[in-house]
Amino acid sequence: MVKDFGFDLMNVGIGILILLVILGIGAFVFSRLTRFQDGEEIANGNEAAGMYMGSKLLGLCIIVAMVSFSSHSWTAMLLWSAVGILLLCLVYLLFDWVTPKIKVCEEIKRGNMAVAQLLRSLIIGVSVVIGTFLM
Repeated sequence: MVKDFGFDLMNVGIGILILLVILGIGAFVFSRLTRFQDGEEIANGNEAAGMYMGSKLLGLCIIVAMVSFSSHSWTAMLLWSAVGILLLCLVYLLFDWVTPKIKVCEEIKRGNMAVAQLLRSLIIGVSVVIGTFLM
């Protein structure tokens, strides 16, 4: 029984490490897609930028959670989480492309909370869908 607890604890530790790696990579990739400095805007008190970045990270967590539930190996979890990051990035780019009247990055940089709320809903909803596809 104690031996199983140690194994489970090790699995949790590995899972958390994988999550942190995926979040780090995802945050880096997402920040490269935006035309402003996420960290700078957040540090300056831009709530829209904070909501937007938080939504992207929450979306990644949703994808990783769903992938980890169905993956039987750490390699599969990493692979499918990477696919989830790519799909979420593609959805963002597609949204930016199909809504040319809304300059997403400009509006977020200006602190437009309406755009941030719209993107938050889109990112979280799409993350749930992507997660179910990858299960």
